[in-house]
Amino acid sequence: MRKPKVFRMIFALSLGCFMMVVFYFNAMKPESVVEESSSVKSRRSPLQTLYDGDQVESAVQGIHHGRRELLEQTCHSYTHKRRVLIPQDLKHIIVDDQHGLLYCYVPKVACTNWKRVLMVLTGAAGSITDPLAIPANEAHVPGNLRTLSEYSTSEINQRLRSYLKFIFVREPFERLVSAYRNKFTRSYNTAFHKRYGTKIVRRHRPDPQPEALERGDDVSFEEFVYYLVDPATQQEEPFNEHWERVHSLCHPCLIHYDVVGKYETLEQDSSYVLQLAGVKEKVSFPTSSKSTRTTGDMAASFFQNISPFYQKKLYNLYRMDFLLFNYSIPAYLKFR
Repeated sequence: MRKPKVFRMIFALSLGCFMMVVFYFNAMKPESVVEESSSVKSRRSPLQTLYDGDQVESAVQGIHHGRRELLEQTCHSYTHKRRVLIPQDLKHIIVDDQHGLLYCYVPKVACTNWKRVLMVLTGAAGSITDPLAIPANEAHVPGNLRTLSEYSTSEINQRLRSYLKFIFVREPFERLVSAYRNKFTRSYNTAFHKRYGTKIVRRHRPDPQPEALERGDDVSFEEFVYYLVDPATQQEEPFNEHWERVHSLCHPCLIHYDVVGKYETLEQDSSYVLQLAGVKEKVSFPTSSKSTRTTGDMAASFFQNISPFYQKKLYNLYRMDFLLFNYSIPAYLKFR
């Protein structure tokens, strides 16, 4: 009969000790929690800042939430076969390990200035703090900035999970006309003239002159369009990055982008990314002063001589970029 009594005494003693321990930790909890939350807040990543949302204006946050949702819905509607990412898919994604950022750069969508900003943030620019002090050609030197393809599989997965992933896009045909103007109508772009211009002239110009075949510096926009929609072009090699589709460069249906910035709202969206990263005091995104930038009206003038048949073929080529990023079919197109 004594054993139950002994057991009851042991149980009471144990319970008393347990209550004392709980009381001790509860007494300590407020102070330790305050210290921990303060520490976490100071180390909060851009991704945490985005989804916590307490440091971001609700209107701006709402715009970007809508862009993410539309992108996800369009991917769900139009892509039925998912595949595994390979290192080749990640060559356009620049990594900033110091600030937890992944940026997929798209040529002709302010990527030179974003590379300049990231060179300042990562220290690749040395003591330079003004992005515009970095020469444009320096921003594109391979090796100045690391890309996600350079990491191991486990490092890639960790960064995709925990870093803020952002991309900047542009109305597809304005971007295309901008690429044409820059690469085929500027006398200094002899490398593009030789590499692509001579090929375009040879394939898509009846009775070309020997000089044009040699120099490739007078490609018309119509000839450029014929080159793009010709199935043999992509069978021979992938598109150059300056006119490759955004969905093929950055794979937005395989990678969940947290911020989809637009060229049309470049200043606002760039400021938003820098705010999320907590670096607005360190660096500012350069404002554009270009008066020669390609506009919608300018793009319309280039399409005047493109027949409805080729307009339709070109639209079909870039259709997913229009759909994924909520761009309407341009009013100047005649095939509708």
